[in-house]
Amino acid sequence: MSAKSSTPRLLIERPGLLATVQDFGRPGLASRGIAPSGALDRAALRTANRLLGNPEDAAGIELTMGGLAAMLMPGSAPDADAWVAVTGARGDITIDGRSVDPNRAVRLAAGSRLEIGIPTHGVRPYLAVRGGFDAPLVAGSRSTDVMAGLGRAPLAPGDVIEIRDDAIAPVPANDLSPWSVPAGDIDVMLAPGPRADWFEASALAALFDEPWLVTNDSNRVGMRLSGAELTRSRGGELPSEGMVVGAIQVPPSGMPTVLLADGPVTGGYPVIAVVAGASLDRLAQARPGQRLRFRHAQP
Repeated sequence: MSAKSSTPRLLIERPGLLATVQDFGRPGLASRGIAPSGALDRAALRTANRLLGNPEDAAGIELTMGGLAAMLMPGSAPDADAWVAVTGARGDITIDGRSVDPNRAVRLAAGSRLEIGIPTHGVRPYLAVRGGFDAPLVAGSRSTDVMAGLGRAPLAPGDVIEIRDDAIAPVPANDLSPWSVPAGDIDVMLAPGPRADWFEASALAALFDEPWLVTNDSNRVGMRLSGAELTRSRGGELPSEGMVVGAIQVPPSGMPTVLLADGPVTGGYPVIAVVAGASLDRLAQARPGQRLRFRHAQP
């Protein structure tokens, strides 16, 4: 057996449906064909890092529908414990079978097992550790881009992640006010899209008047919705043009897709509207079958 490492490490025993390392991503690189990536629910990652005295953009682990089991590996240092926090989607959290609360810093002893269950509210829990998780820096970010294959591959059983020493402040004495996971219908603010004039007036009305269901065919690349068909006023396709996170593309089926952080940076379907930045975190926690209501963003 190899000697114990002096660097704290987390052993992934079970990653759940999808577990990726995410920070605040790679903004501003679309001209190089690089998607922003990063945490879909930035508020949840920010809260977790603040609870631990980390920089707000320190890398954490984003889980899709929970299901993680991990053990803090014993190290060579006398005190190899770690502080961790879980935010975002709500579900059972245990350390060695003992229930712990979300949205607070808790101590994880060396050799202890942390488990994050399937959420009952929301989709994506976030696990942060004091000091931040380590992963290769690619284009200035430790984030995994699942579409382009940038950064560390999604976590698999047996993976070991080193813990950095990037904390900048003590663990706060008081818990922070947590961001609440939306329940029921989710209001999402939209700005006008650059190709809204490609659609019938009835489609623009339906976009805001009708509810939209999140389908099972959704991931970090895009969220497919079902609802009223959005009818075009003109046919044909566009030459590929730039896309942004939150762009709502409408393919010939008339069912919209919201591009998310790992989505393509160009596309040929017309964009009827764009999700306002303030609504992206809420959208990240929308579960399949949950209803969205689109509202006009205020200037």
